[in-house]
Amino acid sequence: MTTDTTWQIKRFEELSLNQLYDVLKLRIDVFVVEQTCFYPDLDSDTGMLDRHPETLHLLGYQAEKLVAYLRILPKGQTYPDYVSIGRVATAPQARGGGLGHQLMTEALIVSQQYFPNQSIKISAQQHLKAYYQQHGFTQVSEMYLEDDIPHIAMIRE
Repeated sequence: MTTDTTWQIKRFEELSLNQLYDVLKLRIDVFVVEQTCFYPDLDSDTGMLDRHPETLHLLGYQAEKLVAYLRILPKGQTYPDYVSIGRVATAPQARGGGLGHQLMTEALIVSQQYFPNQSIKISAQQHLKAYYQQHGFTQVSEMYLEDDIPHIAMIRE
């Protein structure tokens, strides 16, 4: 059974309080609790990236529940010469049906709409290399630790 996903693109100031709460809860549930990676998701650097006027928040809803999220950052925010996609998360209960691929496909469409003809660089968890390769990303670095999790840099031209 396929559940339809409704996608919304919002800038920080367009997020309702409920949407902001849902985004932060999903990010904490996935990145802090599930991955047991204790770090301040809302530190000054991250908070500034979330609130940057050009940062786009992509939210995926199923039955009015947030099940997928990522943010798209303009060139110069994370990397000087690249647009960036980060905080890619799907709710545990919504996994296994291709939602993660839908999320990334939607992100690439949105990136092209808002930041046309710009390359995208990501800091990917190393175990997700094949997932990102399916979306046109190529590994451009050796493994490095980010919050004690193996990561690689990847670029999509």
